[in-house]
Amino acid sequence: MSGIGNGDRRTFLKGIGAVGAMAAGLSKAAAQEPLTEILQSPRRGNWDDQFDAVGTRSPEVKTRQPILSPATSTYVEQAIVAYQGIVARGGWPQVNLTQRLKVGSKDPSVRQLRQRLKISGDLPSNSGDSDVFDTFLDAGVKRFQQRHGMPADGVIGNVTLSALNVPADVRLGQLETNLVRLRSMSGFLGERYVMVNIPAAEIEAVENGRVAQNHKAIVGKVDRQTPILNSKIYEVILNPYWTAPKSIIQKDIIPLMRKDPTYLTRNHIRLFDPQNNEVPPEMVNWSTDEALTMNLRFRQDPGKINAMSSTKINFSNPHAVYMHDTPQQSVFGQLLRFESSGCVRVHNVRELTTWLLRNTPGWSRSQIEAVIATGENTEIELVDPVPVYFVYISAWSTGAVVHFRDDIYARDGVDSLQLSSSTTTL
Repeated sequence: MSGIGNGDRRTFLKGIGAVGAMAAGLSKAAAQEPLTEILQSPRRGNWDDQFDAVGTRSPEVKTRQPILSPATSTYVEQAIVAYQGIVARGGWPQVNLTQRLKVGSKDPSVRQLRQRLKISGDLPSNSGDSDVFDTFLDAGVKRFQQRHGMPADGVIGNVTLSALNVPADVRLGQLETNLVRLRSMSGFLGERYVMVNIPAAEIEAVENGRVAQNHKAIVGKVDRQTPILNSKIYEVILNPYWTAPKSIIQKDIIPLMRKDPTYLTRNHIRLFDPQNNEVPPEMVNWSTDEALTMNLRFRQDPGKINAMSSTKINFSNPHAVYMHDTPQQSVFGQLLRFESSGCVRVHNVRELTTWLLRNTPGWSRSQIEAVIATGENTEIELVDPVPVYFVYISAWSTGAVVHFRDDIYARDGVDSLQLSSSTTTL
């Protein structure tokens, strides 16, 4: 695997999804330039990257089995044996497309694609050998995309093609690497817990050994990574204040103030000195880093344009990260959801909040909505803190289906597993 080069790397991260009794790869990823994003936003800057449910999948691929279930390690062991067999038989062929395929297309590469999907279990072995892209092959491509976390549209763009062409021995190594990670989480995790899987950019709320909720997430960029951690969620804050971290003040807000002196006022961000006295923005020399040397605190008032929007979910950790809502809901529709500054944005966060506060008296969904509507900052301590785990699992199996995701942070040791960093278009 050490022979895999950077040429392969840029082709792997936008998706990785499902396969029957054996499987093959997925990918997701891509971080955008922070300052560019800020300058393109008329209302808010990239500061909301510091804060922040589920893509549609076919019933065959979707499961209620938690990724951190004890059964997952056993299923991955079985998948490893299956992939060892695939590798021993020569792996699968490279797919060399000469045109964009759709149902009805005819191309010599279609036979390569059929063979590739048959070997990985995405296409029945008796599905024929035609060079025409038919509806059976279309279904096989969609299943492959689902297993790799991609939109199941049947379109073989650059990301899907790159995932198809990750060699079988590389996928085998990815399964072996992740088996070690899964085994390290094999103990009792709690009757109820929250799991954030960073490479998948997804969240599972688990109860009594089954997935109760599944949410899309936005996690950290490659240069602002979401950390691996274990903690307990002890508090939910509705209508939270947001305090900008030093990195965002320096990299994002100060440059914005140099271009637009009204930026802080327009975005309801107020400055406070170490004695908690409010400091008018015009009293700061924005052509320098005086705001940092003065140790000013940048605090945004609650509201619709607040970086955390309606909700902040707190848990103790040395990285000062948390989970939260976001005013930019459109980001959850993106294939690549690696755009935050380390914290985790949660899709349909109010569903998760209701689940977290279920045992805390006085906090039904309707009561939560009513408080959010007031705009008043409200801190709620959980009666029973809920364990939370941030993990890095880029390959796993649910028994019938083997899943792969992009190695967004390059922790699997093979360049070709970083599809997001090498592929710029679908």
